[in-house]
Amino acid sequence: MGVQPTFDTPNWRIAIIGSGPSAFYAAQALFKQDSWPLRVDMFERLPTPYGLVRGGVAPDHQKIKSVIKIYERIASNERFRFFGNVEFGRDVSREDLLEHYDAVLYAVGSSSDRQLGVPGEDVSGVHSATEFVGWYNGHPDYRHGQFDLSSKSVAIIGMGNVAIDVARILAHRLQEIEVTDIADHALQELAGSQIEDIYLIARRGPVQAAFTPVEARELLEMPEADALANPEELQLDEGSQQELDAAGRETRQNLEILNKMAERGNTGKPKRLRFVFLTSPAEVLSEGGKVTGLKLERNVLKQRNGKLSAAGSGETFTLDCGLVFRSIGYKGLPQPGLPYDAKSGTVPNQQGQVFNPETGVACLREYVAGWVKRGPSGVIGTNKPDAVESVRTMLQTFLDEKWQPKEATGVAEIEALLESRQVDTVSFSDWKRLDEHEVRAGQESGKPRRKVSDPEEMLRIIRSG
Repeated sequence: MGVQPTFDTPNWRIAIIGSGPSAFYAAQALFKQDSWPLRVDMFERLPTPYGLVRGGVAPDHQKIKSVIKIYERIASNERFRFFGNVEFGRDVSREDLLEHYDAVLYAVGSSSDRQLGVPGEDVSGVHSATEFVGWYNGHPDYRHGQFDLSSKSVAIIGMGNVAIDVARILAHRLQEIEVTDIADHALQELAGSQIEDIYLIARRGPVQAAFTPVEARELLEMPEADALANPEELQLDEGSQQELDAAGRETRQNLEILNKMAERGNTGKPKRLRFVFLTSPAEVLSEGGKVTGLKLERNVLKQRNGKLSAAGSGETFTLDCGLVFRSIGYKGLPQPGLPYDAKSGTVPNQQGQVFNPETGVACLREYVAGWVKRGPSGVIGTNKPDAVESVRTMLQTFLDEKWQPKEATGVAEIEALLESRQVDTVSFSDWKRLDEHEVRAGQESGKPRRKVSDPEEMLRIIRSG
């Protein structure tokens, strides 16, 4: 990256909080600095690494998960250590980390989700896509989720890739998902699903839809479900046509796929995936505290600050459904001691360096990468240049400030602190023991792995080895 030290040093110690793609790409960028003697310690709240690659990527997308092989190579570096089952803010504080490390990089992602902000949203049967995705992926936080799949109709508010994932999992035949690494508890519940109609609802038009062609194209090939789009909703107004003309290849491919859906129509398959554009939820309808439907409002597109935005037309209609998922974006949560932008759900930063807008002061030894830095956007690979930028800023700051590494002062290792607090840490070799257990259990039943979702069971398996 062109940043070179001008002095010989002991090891610089870098702490990375989180273990998803941005965390591993940051570690990779650090290790590529051959002239810098660096050690990287990665801290993860769960006993398992890889963040959304393990807990977010759909089980029928195993090829995407192959990126884990890259992360394993990074973790094999002798200068890398993994501390799983260690929660930032509970087991170690910001002050602890700044005392033991020359810099701290937060790659904690966006673990919350945005609300619809409509009446009735809190009734039973309304869930976030985050909950459902975590549930079917065996994420420990969501393993006890309860989803009523007895309804004939389900509505998904939002039309990004996560919404498409949710729709696809609901529309799959059992034999297509039982050979994946979907959580056992989810497979059992999905086997009894009565869902026939799945509505994907977007407030804007087809040109503005956030899904990618790869995701949408899969829906055309589902043996159990027809993917349907209303031809009238695919007719573009002048503003949308101009936006399409200026858009990239993926947007044009999306329109081609949607038009194929409209042309093919309903072929009589048992399930239907229905794309609904220019529509927003106005109210969640319920009886006895349980969702029974949605009151929806038709939208029109209007130019606002050079961008097409959805505005309500006043025309409303009702959609009967017994299950609603909101999938309108992730949102980062405040981190202990760090500045926080509540609107974007991110930590304010300048090229990855944490910045406090209230004081106008940069936090010279603290950095962010990934969604907590830029917001929940992009694909897995987007995190690589993002992390590289943060690491570049970090190392340049080391040079500019003419610091000496903490190791030169004889500061203690973090293990002593964790041991004194009786934290049951999980090393990367510990994780590999659990990994091998899951893969072995999966092979016995024709799956890539059978995930363990209970943290206590994870630790039991690790310690029994």
